[in-house]
Amino acid sequence: MIEIRVLTPDDWQTWRELRLAALTEAPGAFGSRLADWQGDGDREHRWRHRLSIPGSHNLATLDGRPVAMSSGVPTPDPLTMDLISMWVHPDARGKGVADRLVDEVARWARERGADRLRLTVMPDNTAAKALYHRAGFEMTDELGDLLPDGVRHEQVMLHPL
Repeated sequence: MIEIRVLTPDDWQTWRELRLAALTEAPGAFGSRLADWQGDGDREHRWRHRLSIPGSHNLATLDGRPVAMSSGVPTPDPLTMDLISMWVHPDARGKGVADRLVDEVARWARERGADRLRLTVMPDNTAAKALYHRAGFEMTDELGDLLPDGVRHEQVMLHPL
């Protein structure tokens, strides 16, 4: 049975397991690199801090084990919340897990008074863009962060709530 659970800083080991799996399985899908979260970067305090972003809503999906994650975080604009750190293990894809995570973050954002949910996606991540488009996100003209190639930017998508 698939269960979505809200994570607290005390759930840092679950978040760590998911994040390291995500960065290993889909390194091109995130702005962070696996190496940034290993070695000296792999510290309990750092993982707890990530789950302590003020006002954030951190989720893990469990199917007997952790299989997916996402977060909603406030932005300086109280009408906009960001969807970040979205990932679903390959074994759990195609089962509606990603849709449920997006819906849960959108519900959370609406409850906080937001009227739009924003995310960034890598330009070549066609599967993620298709998922987000299906969930009601549209591409914007806004440029996301500059990618390591120094030329391309993350793409920004917006979902009116």
